[in-house]
Amino acid sequence: MEKVYKTMQTAGALSISVGIIVLVTGLVVGVLSIVSGGILLRRKADITF
Repeated sequence: MEKVYKTMQTAGALSISVGIIVLVTGLVVGVLSIVSGGILLRRKADITF
């Protein structure tokens, strides 16, 4: 019975860790996208096609 609880504890800890990593990665990608978009908008007069 104790083996089941240990497995559940490990799975729970892994799920929390993965969730935090996904959250941080999402925030970083979001911030980088906003910064890149801001730079493009600021320099849109310099862009020619």
